[in-house]
Amino acid sequence: MPGPVLIAPDKFKGSLTAPEVAEAVAAGIRAERPDVEVRRAPMADGGDGTVEVALAAGFSRIPVRVSGPVGGPADTAVAVDGDTAVVELASASGLSAMDPDDELEPLSASSDGTGEAVLAALDAGVRRIVLGVGGSACTDGGAGMLTVLGARVLDERGYPIAPGGGPLARVAEVDLAGLDPRLSEVEIVLASDVDNPLTGERGAAHVYGPQKGATPEQVRVLDEALEKFSRAVLAAGGRDVAELPGAGAAGGVGFGAMAAMGASMRPGVDVVLELVGFDDRIDGAGLVVTGEGSIDEQTLHGKGPAGVAARAAAAGVPAVAVAGRCDLAEERWAEAGFKSVHTLAALEKDPQRCMTEAASLLETLGRDIAKLHL
Repeated sequence: MPGPVLIAPDKFKGSLTAPEVAEAVAAGIRAERPDVEVRRAPMADGGDGTVEVALAAGFSRIPVRVSGPVGGPADTAVAVDGDTAVVELASASGLSAMDPDDELEPLSASSDGTGEAVLAALDAGVRRIVLGVGGSACTDGGAGMLTVLGARVLDERGYPIAPGGGPLARVAEVDLAGLDPRLSEVEIVLASDVDNPLTGERGAAHVYGPQKGATPEQVRVLDEALEKFSRAVLAAGGRDVAELPGAGAAGGVGFGAMAAMGASMRPGVDVVLELVGFDDRIDGAGLVVTGEGSIDEQTLHGKGPAGVAARAAAAGVPAVAVAGRCDLAEERWAEAGFKSVHTLAALEKDPQRCMTEAASLLETLGRDIAKLHL
């Protein structure tokens, strides 16, 4: 009898969460091979869905209502297990935290809500906070987060500046003395697949600002404002991290956390693999199934499925992928460690039906995988 199958997919964005993808594939495998043990370890890379993955791994949910990125409320959650908490920027200060009717506000969107979620984690008494930084709606260098946590960001008259990245152009002083003292007592790990510095052509504003609605002129304003903010943080005693990989993550929240909160940056997929106990779950497995909505070049650069395939290869276990579609040539996905790639598009030519009927189509792929690989 074949060894257990470990199902460790990321989300199918806009269609199914990672736990839902895992359950659909598991249902197909169980239907075809009820004699085979099926294990599930839904994955994420630090972006939206990271908290849900932690909850699926056994963490407890603490609901938190925070200030959304453009002013209205947003409902997020902190996942807690023992002395570790998982906070997800995407659901607090991200595009996914916005109401569908909200307009993008690239100059005034803020990271306040992420700071409020971090406060909730501190109130839970944890000693380690994993902060997933991805999918942000703001480009404020983490100024909003730091302000909520007790810092002051002031203009030349000594008044607090308005929220958002645009007003940082008027920053004259940053005061870090009032930061919550509990921050010095916890380890903060940033989980991200982004290696951009804070400013410049590869910085937060230039690379990601347009995705958040910024015009070319607004990109220039934001980049200059972030540069000015970074100098003020450094003058206030913050760490000189603006050029480090990851400082540009989440509109510069990576910078704010590393410079003023003592955070360290790690690849998001590696952090999540540890959170879900991947190495324990793969022990004795005969096959790993991973995947995400689209297998493409981005998959190969720090995304969940590539990380899972690499970890499976290290354990000597073959890995296959499921996806809505695959834009890679066979030699590319084979080089990444996938034995095969199975797509919804191969079953259903209508992209809309692939979205709305993803669960049933994934169940069919689960059956196919069982037939081919077990």
